[in-house]
Amino acid sequence: VIYNCDCTKGVQALREGSFDIVITSPPYNNSRQSGSLSNHERRYKDFEDNMSNEDYIDWTVKLFNALDEKMSKDGVILYNMSYGGENPTLMWLTIADIIRRTNFTVADCLIWKKKSALPNNVSPNKMTRITEFIFVISRKSEYKTFRCNKKVKSVSKTGQKYYYNEFNFFEAKNNDGSNPLNKATFSTDMVINLLNKYAKKGDTILDTFNGTGTTSIACVEKGFNFIGFEISKEQCEYAVDRINKNVIHKKPLRKVPKRA
Repeated sequence: VIYNCDCTKGVQALREGSFDIVITSPPYNNSRQSGSLSNHERRYKDFEDNMSNEDYIDWTVKLFNALDEKMSKDGVILYNMSYGGENPTLMWLTIADIIRRTNFTVADCLIWKKKSALPNNVSPNKMTRITEFIFVISRKSEYKTFRCNKKVKSVSKTGQKYYYNEFNFFEAKNNDGSNPLNKATFSTDMVINLLNKYAKKGDTILDTFNGTGTTSIACVEKGFNFIGFEISKEQCEYAVDRINKNVIHKKPLRKVPKRA
């Protein structure tokens, strides 16, 4: 189901244990001059990601506290976040306050290598970034038990399990192609990679910033239930239409429900 609503309010309205995994990418809050940009140049058509650092961090902490109340036991949050050249510290400050001010901690960090890195960085002293972070976030009390699909290779006589090696680096497409509503999408390829690593049969996946529906499409393709929250009605409708057009032999989604 995809809901047209504010993500924090949407999470707060869910039942306890409604979802097992969060796969999402928030606005990075790096469009400092977005008010002067055209709709074509903005990352999001209906949202200007230019809060103060303090407001952005408070907004993120409020969301994570809501997720803590409703996520199932041993759930995991896979949080794709990067930083802007004009505000490179905000990502780190945000992650630090998630650790300080919520019941969550960073349990791991995956590196997603994109297929391409255009446009190239024109700065005289900063590199062109071809990777982004996927922060693997669990409750502090579940740091050793949060869900993961690492396979057991062998078991010693004492019962010690040894696992096949899984690297924290993977390559996936940048996105599924351009669209007129959102210039900051990720790819179905990337989401499927994460589902393979962490999702188990019967899991429900939540995307708090559903955008144009990439996480939802990956979930349908892999057979997982999904919940999406997106504040832009236009993007919600685009996502539903995209899913119905691209995922065949599935029951079509109905129109987007509204949740206050």
